Amino acid sequence: MELAIDTSSNTASVTLSRKGEISTSLTWQTAQNHTTELLPNLTFLLRRAGAEISSLEAIIVARGPGSFNGLRVGISTAKGLAIVLTVPLLGVNALEAEAYPFAFTKLPLRPIQRAGRDEIATALYRQEGDSWQCLEATNLTTVESMCRRTGHKTLFCGDIPTDIIDAIRQQLGKKAIISGSNTSFRARTLALLGWRKLSDGERDDPITLQPLYLRPPHITKPKTKVPPFITTTETRETRT
Repeated sequence: MELAIDTSSNTASVTLSRKGEISTSLTWQTAQNHTTELLPNLTFLLRRAGAEISSLEAIIVARGPGSFNGLRVGISTAKGLAIVLTVPLLGVNALEAEAYPFAFTKLPLRPIQRAGRDEIATALYRQEGDSWQCLEATNLTTVESMCRRTGHKTLFCGDIPTDIIDAIRQQLGKKAIISGSNTSFRARTLALLGWRKLSDGERDDPITLQPLYLRPPHITKPKTKVPPFITTTETRETRT
């Protein structure tokens, strides 16, 4: 049995599967509370399934891009479980998990995630025959730049904000097909992609697997501390 963990966004999930086939799944909305909610929900899922944590044979985790805090919590938990249980660990790109359910369309698939005020995180995938291919690696860009390099009819997917949808439609017209959000089903795709990686002999090192951050966290450097007291040396004239 495999466990898939997705904490890459405010729609978090934990899923139990057998050879990629979903057994049971739990999805919930979180306001950046992954730290306090992940393990209790995992415990609840195992209890509901009548399963012991020792029965897990692989750990699958969304490695980003996504929420800085969420990815840190999810990947740290996945690493810990994989090490303690001595089972394979598999990291899956969250954008790939958004795109894969639309592989049947044979269209170029462009998952999108907002990554700041003026930027988006995106990649490009396509099913060509029996081969699932990544045509463009995950990157940061702008909507305008992405649209300029879109020459064919493309399906855009993910939890895409309305303003970005409007901009894509305005610039690409009929070349843009916009899907509904697939976020609630991403856990199922995550489990399937993780199982496929495992079946192909792939696995990640729990020591070296890192979240897929496209930019460093916004951490403000501490201000230089000024001593609370400044001692001055006074020069006195010595009178004779």
